[in-house]
Amino acid sequence: MPDYGQPIRFGTFVTPVNDPASHPVQLAVVSEQLGYDLVTFQDHPYQSDFHDTWTLMSWVAAKTERIALSGNVLNLTLRPPAVLARAAASLDLLSEGRLTLGVGAGGFADAAAAMGAPKRTPGEGMQALGEAIEIIRGIWAARERGPLRVHGRFHQVDGVRRGPAPFHDIPIWVGAYKPRMLSLTGRLADGWMPTLYGFTEPGSLEAAVESVDAAARQAGRDPGDITRVLNIRGRFSPDARGQLDGPPKLWVEQLTELAIEHGFSTFVLMSDEPGELQRFAEDVAPGVREAVAAARPATSQPRSRGGAVLAKRHSGIDYDAVPATLAARAIEPGDREYARVRSTYLRGGSPGLVLSVTNATEVAEAIGFARTQSVPLATRSAGHGISGRSTNDGGIVIDLSAMRGVEVLDPKAGTVRVQPGARWIEVAQALAPYGLAISSGDYGGTGVGGLATAGGVGYLSRAHGLTIDHLTGVDIVTADGTLVRADETENPDLFWAVRGAGANFGIVTSFDFRADRLGRVGDAQLVFDASETAKFLVAWGQASEGAPRDTTGFLNFGQAHGGQQLARARIVVDSEDPDVILERLAPFLEAGPLLGHEVVITTYSEILSAAPREQASTSSGEPNVRSGMLSTITPEFATAVGDFLAGGQGFLLQFRAVGGAVSDVPGDATAFAHRDANYAVACFGMPGPGLDRAWDELRPYFSGLYLSFETGPVDQRLHDAFPPETLTRLREVKSTWDPENVFRDNFNVWADRP
Repeated sequence: MPDYGQPIRFGTFVTPVNDPASHPVQLAVVSEQLGYDLVTFQDHPYQSDFHDTWTLMSWVAAKTERIALSGNVLNLTLRPPAVLARAAASLDLLSEGRLTLGVGAGGFADAAAAMGAPKRTPGEGMQALGEAIEIIRGIWAARERGPLRVHGRFHQVDGVRRGPAPFHDIPIWVGAYKPRMLSLTGRLADGWMPTLYGFTEPGSLEAAVESVDAAARQAGRDPGDITRVLNIRGRFSPDARGQLDGPPKLWVEQLTELAIEHGFSTFVLMSDEPGELQRFAEDVAPGVREAVAAARPATSQPRSRGGAVLAKRHSGIDYDAVPATLAARAIEPGDREYARVRSTYLRGGSPGLVLSVTNATEVAEAIGFARTQSVPLATRSAGHGISGRSTNDGGIVIDLSAMRGVEVLDPKAGTVRVQPGARWIEVAQALAPYGLAISSGDYGGTGVGGLATAGGVGYLSRAHGLTIDHLTGVDIVTADGTLVRADETENPDLFWAVRGAGANFGIVTSFDFRADRLGRVGDAQLVFDASETAKFLVAWGQASEGAPRDTTGFLNFGQAHGGQQLARARIVVDSEDPDVILERLAPFLEAGPLLGHEVVITTYSEILSAAPREQASTSSGEPNVRSGMLSTITPEFATAVGDFLAGGQGFLLQFRAVGGAVSDVPGDATAFAHRDANYAVACFGMPGPGLDRAWDELRPYFSGLYLSFETGPVDQRLHDAFPPETLTRLREVKSTWDPENVFRDNFNVWADRP
């Protein structure tokens, strides 16, 4: 039997006893502390000595941070599938993608029937399970148009509204032993979840594996897409006595054989003893991982895809030519993972191929392959970009999200090396213990790669400058696949261009920053009645432009309701002295009637911490966003803003304060040239041409734009993004490093070239 090359993972199987009530929760916490990947709970609602498994998993999710959760397995005869689907999506959203749905056809039929469950034959149970899986997945398919209708023999829904979409693509694992259930697993499930002691007859395990694989192949699926999860129990003893009965070395040998010979990749230890859980985690799990890794080069096989998957391939891409180092992680339109990666935070897409890369060599290979294909190319760090097209239709996406290292090189000097897929919340949290920070944007879920090559206007900008102002060097793979160092002395022209227009020149694989010292800061969130919009905005401008550089304010206008225009502000003061904070806030409080406020002394990482660790990518369509750089808020401009808001074309108008440290950098020092502005203004608007017509009334007041917040036609906005001297120099650098214009998906400096 083959090794499917799946990552080796380990979990625990905890008995959900309710006396003492906290015992299973404590074991789950211990499991996470010991490094297990997964904690699972059996589901027997008819056992009065057990917690309800779903309630228990919800509580465990709140008490843990990393570990994944699953029923092992949930009894579907007592859980209506439509309700279970919504409960699962909710728990997955709340736990930020940590749920797996382990399900079964329902054992202990008499006990379940005593609680009101229908009593079914094994064949009926299997059919009901298949119908339930169809309903569950249909509920989760929030992108599908139209209500869900399933008219099964045992389960029916008729016109139910789909959604919510889970945080991630929740895998459905099935507990199965008999031929018909094994066949269902191969046809429908994302994972197979048996228990080792269920296979007592010689050859029964091998036969079961083959049954799952045969059913998968017959359904046009790749057997390697089905995760193999094995519940195990045994005994640690000095001498080898049998199956999982002996010293840790024997456990390692036998589990390695199950991985290499039978394809199991996740082993779940059935034990409620903390000492046993610890011994397995310390003495067995590392050995299995090491042994499997050593054996795999000779046993792993390239990923295969069934006919149904192959039929969804896009024209223009030679899928068979994908480099071997990338093929195993490549995601195609027919793959199960595709729904998770096709779109980004704000933009829908349907790429023909997503290539996940983990290092600079793989980035070069991905670029080399993409250059040979006649389809669009997009680069994605975290997929939060507004102007950047980090997805496309029918093209190739190079996904950098796995490259997310953050390394503090020298805490005293503040030197830091960050990979492009890291999120800014991860950077802030990594630097906080050293008393360091790098000014970034206003959202912790944004990826480093896009922001650090465009500008980086954030809550610390006036005190500490733009993100790009902290860059000391980059490693970048250019259009010909060469890994190049760029800094002030080595390839300085490229380093200049990367800081403000970096998407035009290659893919940065690591950024070197010099972080600033930063203690605790003041964080004020204020709500104003801005119904007299022009008057309010002028007063705000006077407060913002007159503030010391340690104070940076963001101001947001939404749509008016009931004739009242609200303005919501967030002001960060680089000080932990309450008196200084209040002194800095005082002028802003005079701008208009204050309706609500919250002021705290906190850390920069806490300000960014609202972002989830991962982001669901379920958007459709495209954002409609306009940008402008503004030197000062005049009465005339403020009046025009009032008229703009009254027109209703924008649902969010934002003013981000710059100036201060941003203006200390000469305009020609980086490709971001708009150093004399005091505000970066952006508006998120309704689809259609109405936003452009309304924005045109404001455009005469602007001098340039910030490209990260502009989705208008690039050929019409290019000269606003870059002054003439800057654009001329960028094109010279482009001619040197990307003469064939390979990188053209994000504010292409040759967009208006014939």
